[in-house]
Amino acid sequence: MNARMPMLPDATRLSHLDWLEAEAIHIMREVAGQCERPALLFSGGKDSVCLLRIAEKAFRPGRFPFPLLHVDTGHNYAEVIAFRDRRAAELGERLIVRSVEDSIRRGSVVLKHAHESRNRHQSVTLLEAIEEHGFDGCIGGARRDEEKARAKERIMSFRDEFGQWDPKNQRPELWNLYNARTHAGEHVRAFPISNWTELDVWQYIARERLALPSIYFAHAREVVERNGLLMPVNVPLAGGGLTNVPGPDERVTVRRVRFRTVGDISCTAPVESDADTIERIVLETARSAQSERGATRLDDQTGDASMEQRKREGYF
Repeated sequence: MNARMPMLPDATRLSHLDWLEAEAIHIMREVAGQCERPALLFSGGKDSVCLLRIAEKAFRPGRFPFPLLHVDTGHNYAEVIAFRDRRAAELGERLIVRSVEDSIRRGSVVLKHAHESRNRHQSVTLLEAIEEHGFDGCIGGARRDEEKARAKERIMSFRDEFGQWDPKNQRPELWNLYNARTHAGEHVRAFPISNWTELDVWQYIARERLALPSIYFAHAREVVERNGLLMPVNVPLAGGGLTNVPGPDERVTVRRVRFRTVGDISCTAPVESDADTIERIVLETARSAQSERGATRLDDQTGDASMEQRKREGYF
């Protein structure tokens, strides 16, 4: 008898994207099955676009068993906000938007100055939204390859009654068994694409032919060089006006750039690029030696533990 395992027919072999997709579908269904009131965090960015496709494959033709939730800083790129609204409408799913601007008016967020980045203050608005709606599970698009603090997190990341994360107090996840159960006031953050890389994301977008906001593709933009990054300037806000006005000593140039990740305008930088199609972005990503957050996010350059501290306080 031949002891070798038989070769599987080509039709039954799974690619690495098939395996990642199947794992993500399983995780999302676990959240829906174990949590009473989950929500899917949807910003309009590439990772949350992948989450929407995973949700479609997990639950269609029925409706999603959760609403979409976005925390809007008020300083997001207009192209991304427009895409967010359009995609939610196309899916026919409920979109809940909560604004850092409202938290500022309530006094729960206090800015040090008018031009301070609102990125870290999203934690407060998110926790307020979780309390308002009683969410016991939030599905997010964070990935372990993005940043070392995120590499520490479990698939089901437990948050206490204050919305805080303790990296030393996490639940074991053996044999793909996930525990999303919580007591009143607690919740979990679930990350179905935690094991994906940036390249996996782009390959999945290519395979599934997913639409994205235009700023992910190479385009001409006014920038200045700041702290080693190309920072966009004179950016129109969705509510009107401009932000990131250049300083008197900063030289404005027009470069061809694209965004690897999107977030608050004040801390999200593009990279110089001619990649104007998904196929070209896949090739460019495969050649990159630096993570997307390390290469493009000012808020991650304030210290070695900046992301971990924000996550302890309730950040995504």
